[in-house]
Amino acid sequence: MAFAKPKILLAVGIAGLGFGLSGCMSYQPAPRAFSQATIQPYTLDSGDRLRITVFDAEGMTNTYTVDQAGYIAFPLIGQVPARGKTPQQLSGQIAQKLKQGYLRDPDVTIDVDRYRSVYIMGEVGQPGQYSYVPGMTIQNAIAVAGGFSPRAYQGNTDVTRKINGQVMTGRVRISDPVLAGDTIYVRERLF
Repeated sequence: MAFAKPKILLAVGIAGLGFGLSGCMSYQPAPRAFSQATIQPYTLDSGDRLRITVFDAEGMTNTYTVDQAGYIAFPLIGQVPARGKTPQQLSGQIAQKLKQGYLRDPDVTIDVDRYRSVYIMGEVGQPGQYSYVPGMTIQNAIAVAGGFSPRAYQGNTDVTRKINGQVMTGRVRISDPVLAGDTIYVRERLF
């Protein structure tokens, strides 16, 4: 009878470990749309700050921020929807509106002055909000956030990303690219 308890405890422990690992193993890798989103042209969203230049119209050349509703407030033409558009699409839209009674042949260029932030959480040295830099990888972002904590799982991370207006979460390698607005979560290792 003295030997039955350790065997039962061992069996319960192994079963518990099996259930715990099966929960981790059931998590699906990132959807195909994750990798496809990284090769698409950059699309604007809330928090992007744009440098808009209208040649020969210095009063309109300025920096504009995409607001929470996805619009920029532009002189003369008012609210212009920016969310989901590339900078080139937005410049064409602004030029078209300026042609309607304001400027004869407007030449509008848009550069992203400051990208949306990325958010890094979990097992990193300093979780928080950080500036996005084009070409940044998950590993670069983690380094900016103080690197992995001693308890961090370093093989892959969970990323939450907005793709075509839909928020998705998936597991990606640390060598994968980051997109502006991503939330990166570094998990704790099991052992």
